[in-house]
Amino acid sequence: MGRAILFLGLLLAWIAMAAPIESAQSATDAASSPNAKSLEDAMNAMFGVRIFQQAEISADGKLVAWVESLPGPGGMPSSDSAIYVVDLNSPDAAKRITAGDGKVAHEEHDIAWSPDGKRMAFLSDAATNGQLQLFVTNIEDGNAKQLTHLKGFLASPAWSPNGKTIALLLTENATRAAGPLVAETPDEGVVSEEFLEQRLTTVDPATASVRQISPADMYVYEFDWAPDSKRLVVTAAHGNGDDNWYIAGLFTIDAKSGAMADIIAKPGMQIGVPKWSPDGKTIAFIGGLMSDEPIVGGDVYLVPEAGGKTQNLTPHMAATASWLTWARDSKKILSAEYVDGTTAIHEINTDGAIGNTHDIFLKGSILSGDFGMQFSISGDGNTLAFIQQSFDKPPEVWAGKSGEWKPITHRNAGLRPAWGKSVSLHWNTDVGKVQGWLTYPIDFDPGKKYPMVVRVHGGPSWAVSPAWPTRWDYALALPSQGYFVLQPNPRGSYGQGEKFTAANVQDFGYGDFRDILAGVDEAIKSAPIDPDRIGLTGWSYGGYMTMWGVTQTNRFRSAVAGAGLSDWLSYYGENKIDQWMTPFFGATVYDDPAVYAKSAPITFIKNVKTPTLVVVGDSDGECPPPQSYEFWHALKTLGVPTQLVIYPHEGHEFADPAHSRDVIERAVNWFNQYLQTSH
Repeated sequence: MGRAILFLGLLLAWIAMAAPIESAQSATDAASSPNAKSLEDAMNAMFGVRIFQQAEISADGKLVAWVESLPGPGGMPSSDSAIYVVDLNSPDAAKRITAGDGKVAHEEHDIAWSPDGKRMAFLSDAATNGQLQLFVTNIEDGNAKQLTHLKGFLASPAWSPNGKTIALLLTENATRAAGPLVAETPDEGVVSEEFLEQRLTTVDPATASVRQISPADMYVYEFDWAPDSKRLVVTAAHGNGDDNWYIAGLFTIDAKSGAMADIIAKPGMQIGVPKWSPDGKTIAFIGGLMSDEPIVGGDVYLVPEAGGKTQNLTPHMAATASWLTWARDSKKILSAEYVDGTTAIHEINTDGAIGNTHDIFLKGSILSGDFGMQFSISGDGNTLAFIQQSFDKPPEVWAGKSGEWKPITHRNAGLRPAWGKSVSLHWNTDVGKVQGWLTYPIDFDPGKKYPMVVRVHGGPSWAVSPAWPTRWDYALALPSQGYFVLQPNPRGSYGQGEKFTAANVQDFGYGDFRDILAGVDEAIKSAPIDPDRIGLTGWSYGGYMTMWGVTQTNRFRSAVAGAGLSDWLSYYGENKIDQWMTPFFGATVYDDPAVYAKSAPITFIKNVKTPTLVVVGDSDGECPPPQSYEFWHALKTLGVPTQLVIYPHEGHEFADPAHSRDVIERAVNWFNQYLQTSH
């Protein structure tokens, strides 16, 4: 796909693939876990959770369908998933929807109700393993009809309001899933700037005819139908899909001719979740400063469907909108938001006023899949379906009328948290109020002092909110071993409004790191934490902040940097999504190298004394392995205890559960080696 990886990155990948990864126990000199059973309990809770990707309610509010992950061999997570549907009047009688025979697991997801609620479109690889196709099933008889025979990556089917057409996204002949989180395809030979485009495609469910309607040189990210079924609104950009999401514009496409018209060709911010109003006059979307394609966040905007002046409905909102939908009419929008470390759904009037009604939902987290928030609402606006979870309650699908929501699944009822309680902390810095979550050790004894590890979230435009830890949340295995874990939401995070999210622009590693250190002080004041046994960890931006933190202070006795960034100047030319950097740094690295250098850990590398474990995937396009290699090489040269582990065939988000398990074991062992005993 014409994606460049430095020769060093390819060499490291070859080395990683040539030699199998040793187990965490044999690859380090770390002490054994002080409680191996507790660690195994924690990993069972993290690996064994059923993850729900979608919860969708039919327009009449009677049926709810959802997608859930399926376990693989030995109970380990797999890429297979299943679709179920249930009548809310008989919530215990769920029926599986599948394109297969029901005896073999498949990858089945991306469900979409027909407007009349009698049919469901979904994607499945039941016909050909590893190749998704579009199917439609009649809910009454459960018979699934295959509509497409395509080669490539399919995503996001959606029915037109008149029920005559299904639109979806198609990357023809793609060799991998869309998005920057998956493992990149290594380049070889002459590196090309040609890219495969994800195009808006329509399918006639009556004849199974397929048409790609968006231009061949445009990459389409999201879409929504107009209420008259004649047009669609899309977010799209020319060129590399992973990279140019950051500069995507808003357009309309004629469903018949494919003619494309600008609404906002150059929005000057990142945009997502376009939704056409029921009266067809207005389009709502979320706009703001965003660092990762899957994690939308910002204010709620309106723009006339023909283009024109945009209106920010929430310019002073002390929250971050992440998903939205129109209510029953064109006067109200329901917005799912990050709010001060948790989530809520607000009703927003189109005049910009937050509704006087109470929050529709506030406690816990509303999550869909790994990252985004989403909920589904019936046509009359009275019934919702969503996925609810918290730190101590695993995810389940909930549904019902307003204020009467109940869980309709109990897939994770047998799981118990292998970590202690989590409490919300607040502290003040020069940016104002900052929030974070402190998770207690299992079997907490107030008469003892405990070590603590600070886990910094990725992004930076994201937030920690109450959610059941999964296999990617390696730091949350530490409470099973007698650690506190602090997860701060420093400036740059979602949840306090756009001004707070933008407060780290041209200031990476300074104000945000002050917020983190102040959070450490607050945690020590609030709980029996040993100030001499503090560790630091994180993935992605959190990996950068780990590398940065150990160059700025010797306060941390141990660190684990996952998919980190050591040198912003070299990173600019190595990663696959460099468009995200200009809004945060104010210029390209070629125009202002100094602003990049002042925030680069490598600039201050000789200050490091903290033993640091470094881990990364060999095919990570967001945070390429040369960044980790550079940091590890420097520490090794300077005599600082360190270890580098490169995982084969892995992108930014690890796909192989065995690799996730290895990261957990290595991180626990590394921190045990340096934090379990006092000076």
